[in-house]
Amino acid sequence: MKKYITIIIAGLTFSALRGQETTPEDALRYAVENLTGSARFRGMSGAFGAVGGDLSAINQNPASSIFFANNFATFTGSSYNTKNTSRYFGTTRNKNDNSFDLNQAGVVFVFKDNNPKNDWKKITVALNYENNNNFDNNIYSAGINPNNSIDRYFLRFANGLPQEGGITLQTLENAFFEDLNFIDQQAFLGYQAYMFNPVSNTSQNSSYVTNVPTNGNYFQDNFTVSTGYDSKFSANFATAYKDKLFLGVNLNYHFTDILKTTSVFESYGANNILTSGLQSVQFDTETHTFGNGFSFNLGAIVKATESLRLGIAYQSTTWFRLQDKQRQAINANCENCGTNNPINFNPGVTMIYQPYTIQTPGKWTGSAAYIFGKKGLLSLDVSSKDYSNTRFRPQNDYSGLNSFMSNALQNAIEVRLGGEYEYKEFSFRAGYRFDESPYKVDQTFGDLTGYSGGLGYTFGDSRIDIAYSYEHRNFSYTFLSSGLTDPARVSRYNNNVTVSYSMNF
Repeated sequence: MKKYITIIIAGLTFSALRGQETTPEDALRYAVENLTGSARFRGMSGAFGAVGGDLSAINQNPASSIFFANNFATFTGSSYNTKNTSRYFGTTRNKNDNSFDLNQAGVVFVFKDNNPKNDWKKITVALNYENNNNFDNNIYSAGINPNNSIDRYFLRFANGLPQEGGITLQTLENAFFEDLNFIDQQAFLGYQAYMFNPVSNTSQNSSYVTNVPTNGNYFQDNFTVSTGYDSKFSANFATAYKDKLFLGVNLNYHFTDILKTTSVFESYGANNILTSGLQSVQFDTETHTFGNGFSFNLGAIVKATESLRLGIAYQSTTWFRLQDKQRQAINANCENCGTNNPINFNPGVTMIYQPYTIQTPGKWTGSAAYIFGKKGLLSLDVSSKDYSNTRFRPQNDYSGLNSFMSNALQNAIEVRLGGEYEYKEFSFRAGYRFDESPYKVDQTFGDLTGYSGGLGYTFGDSRIDIAYSYEHRNFSYTFLSSGLTDPARVSRYNNNVTVSYSMNF
């Protein structure tokens, strides 16, 4: 584990030299999939790799669209509820977030050939939009840290990194924020808030010591608010050979837009009232990430018997081209530190960083489904995804971070199990999902367990479906990417309700 920590610090250093700090979680938010899609799909926990006949199923196996008998369209809306329970040094805090999203819309066109001499008797073309991830989320953590202060973050940059020396006192006193690189900007913010003092008052001094009280017991809290999405538009093509072999392909265009705001607060004097010196500090960062990407899917389904279907599918790497914009500010209360108190330093500058690429790992899925005539079905999907292949590009700028991910991440297994029972016009559905952690040591980001249920009613040429899904995952959350890295332990609970309307035409 110590080796991993050393590598990640090196990786953060490289990325900080070209822009803001970057962590594995910046890539995993795109690489780790959520259960999304239509209500029927979600009601069975997405176990549709060999079932087909649902527009969201083409994401699991693109051959799925061939099982539509007629032209078909589906429109879906979802209500999202996320509860985060955070524990930080013995203190527990809860935060809820609720949102609504029109998360899926798609249509499939069915073309049949009745020529008895043609073995390729059917072609389907589908267009489908889905919101892969809804990033609306709030996390609040608070507690008393007995040892570590936020000063470690600012001193790390002020005193220098392995690839770059510390910032000089002359630069801190005379520079403009927008003219500095990211490393020196962080030091500059800390200096403006009196987080540290120079060892000497010479202009070329580049060594600093903390100005934070050293008695420990620092009250700290963190409030993180995220909004945004990661969406995908798919063009699907599928065909059938002798009603035994079904083949499909997807071409996917991804687009994403995320706004994340973090506010870290620290105050001193938990055991005594301070009358001078640094009393408290608040450090705010707003990061806007946006861009687009491309991927493709290949899939095949074989009808082994009239009741048994077997499927295999490959989901390619997604190549995301992203860019970040960032704003930062710092506030402090420091009696007798300067002429102005409280201190409110907001550069009023939006930093626009160089574009970069994230490559998420590909995924293989094997599926089996048993169809009980018109009574119902059981379906199982097992997927394998090697997260150690996750990469940031350009490679030279992120070599340390990529090396860390190669060593710390693993090949993870996902299992989806679902069933459906039909009675007259009604359909009853249930599902189970297990998604293994992408980390070899899952304390950082744990396994996910989920359950779902659903109900459908057919009106003849149209249908309405409703589903409820529950998911739970534990993970560690640090207030800052470096320096102050004591983690809060967060339990996340997702409760989602999805409604779909579908129709033949």
